[in-house]
Amino acid sequence: MEVTITSDNFESLKSGELPLVVDLWAPWCGPCRMVGPVISELANDYDGKIVVGKCNVDEEEDIAMELGVRNIPTILFFKGGQLVDKFIGAAPKNVLDEKFKALL
Repeated sequence: MEVTITSDNFESLKSGELPLVVDLWAPWCGPCRMVGPVISELANDYDGKIVVGKCNVDEEEDIAMELGVRNIPTILFFKGGQLVDKFIGAAPKNVLDEKFKALL
């Protein structure tokens, strides 16, 4: 299951018990629309093990600025409240699945 990342919930999700994956995207971004369904599949695959959030950078500019995101899609991987990995651009499911596995 995916959650929507906002300024109100980002900090609590980031420092929660489960690792957090954040997909920073925008509706006008072609590569974001390609990666979106893959992230949704992985969110279902890892339900209960990893929290997967989507953050629309047009609506949550402050989060994108805080994280220094300059290109989208950007996928950030947090564990224990710390950024441990990131991926910029579109990728097939198997590549992103390896990043998810590494987070566990």
